[in-house]
Amino acid sequence: MADQIIQSVVEWISMVPPSGIYLILFGIAYIENLIPPMPGDVIVAFGGYLAAESVISIVPLWSFTVIASVFGFMTMYWLGYKWGVQIEENREDHLLLRFIDYKYFKRGKKWMGRWGQGVILANRFLAGTRSVISLTAGMSRLHLVRTIVNSLLSSMLWNALLIGMGWFIRDNWKIIGDYLSNYGKIILLLIVVVVSVKVYFEFYYKKKRSDYDKS
Repeated sequence: MADQIIQSVVEWISMVPPSGIYLILFGIAYIENLIPPMPGDVIVAFGGYLAAESVISIVPLWSFTVIASVFGFMTMYWLGYKWGVQIEENREDHLLLRFIDYKYFKRGKKWMGRWGQGVILANRFLAGTRSVISLTAGMSRLHLVRTIVNSLLSSMLWNALLIGMGWFIRDNWKIIGDYLSNYGKIILLLIVVVVSVKVYFEFYYKKKRSDYDKS
């Protein structure tokens, strides 16, 4: 499915002028925040390849995709902010939960409780969880301006990395999808390890404090 989307977008891009390419990449970078299966990162990396071939310019490419990423993130934030109560009260049949398992919302809320804006700053690097993070950020009513700033910083860094990879790899830009897939698995594993270690030490110190109080 993802390969078909990528191929369709590449064929579409080959038929439009540079101004149209910017608009397509803007739309892809925006939509991938709303539809998690959308392979937006690979297509943004393809934009880096096009910039290396002088089809488009790298600075406008980076600027357009960063702005689109932030708009997409804040769209989901707004949905979470506005419909958070309804999502919580209608877990079984809410429209959004037909696409995203509620357990991911629970996980996202835990992350927000533990690390707050740090999760927003890292959101672009947390593959497969961006839509959940933006929705739960809205549901958690995180500070609006700080959320926008951290989302912007995260998008600036991540999109620069993707475009840079496309620029240097050039004709082999499609293999970036494989890299991103493995990267996502590693990140999720690291998150599990970090959370497990944190929970262990919290439990350890709590038990130690309890034993000390009893003595």
